[in-house]
Amino acid sequence: MGEFFISYGLFLAKILTFFLLFLLAVVLVTSLSGRGRREEGSISVTHINGQLDEGRDILQSMILDPADQKESIKLKKKQLKLENKEKKAAAKLAAKSRGDGTTIVDEKKRRRVFLLDFDGDIRATQVRGLRREITAVLTLADVYDEVLVRVESGGGTVHGYGLAASQLQRIRDKNIELTVSVDKVAASGGYLMACVANKILAAPFAIIGSIGVMAQIPNIHRLLKKYDVDVELLTAGEYKRTLTVVGENTEKGRQKFLSDLEVIHDQFKNFISKFRPQTNIAEVATGEVWSGDAALGMKLVDEIKTSDQYITECCEQADVYRVKYEAKKTLQEKIGLSAEATIDRVIDRWVQRVVNARFLS
Repeated sequence: MGEFFISYGLFLAKILTFFLLFLLAVVLVTSLSGRGRREEGSISVTHINGQLDEGRDILQSMILDPADQKESIKLKKKQLKLENKEKKAAAKLAAKSRGDGTTIVDEKKRRRVFLLDFDGDIRATQVRGLRREITAVLTLADVYDEVLVRVESGGGTVHGYGLAASQLQRIRDKNIELTVSVDKVAASGGYLMACVANKILAAPFAIIGSIGVMAQIPNIHRLLKKYDVDVELLTAGEYKRTLTVVGENTEKGRQKFLSDLEVIHDQFKNFISKFRPQTNIAEVATGEVWSGDAALGMKLVDEIKTSDQYITECCEQADVYRVKYEAKKTLQEKIGLSAEATIDRVIDRWVQRVVNARFLS
């Protein structure tokens, strides 16, 4: 009997080995054939008004008695009929406008609010999707519409968040109302993005500010020297490398590095002053953070309100659409065998935790 189980175990081990080898071969072939080529993602659109209506209908069906439900359905049909009539009139007016080349302002046109989300990491990698979402919205939105961006970020690289802020500036350049909502944190690079908006909303305990620049570089030169390890660092250009990880840092290089940080900080402050002249930049550009309530007093935000509350209010007067770019994953990413991507995610996650540690209570 024991020999049977041993043989059966060896048989299962062989099957598992063949399966793993086959899976590895498939991944390798797919990786080589698709190297340098990545499929484009797609834009998905969700009608938020419809989601709210669905939730309300479910709640009503559980609470209201049959007579009240019947009356509610009748009122809803009447309202839907009126909305469809207004949409047809707006479409007819738009067609007439396009026909003669003139622009006609329709006071009855129902406003549209386009909702975007930005949940930033240390490298602002979500800007890849944000730029596509904004491009899609700008092909349709006009000056009577609004773009609402929910920003959640504790900051990160200068170039990454500089690009993200520039993407939001595209909306302002089209004279389209831009609102940024912060429910948890918009600090450093996150606030760099938020300040572009015409209006900034923040939850009472949201973390706002951190208008400063930070650089942190380890140096193991003395450790290498202790074990008689020499490192040759050759450069052309006086300031090609100011601070290094393995080489010996000099006071001159250190001062140049600090000077570069000040230049970036000045650019940060000037950018905020451009979009929020009402803010006393000398008072807030100290690297400190404030809660939403305190930030309102510092004129870093314009209103204390959660994104959920604002979206619900918008749905009463406008059609709210959530626009999201969904990137297609490669086969390796789907089955978790992309070692490089996995390592990057782990490192980014830990670095992000270190960055966000100062915001924990």
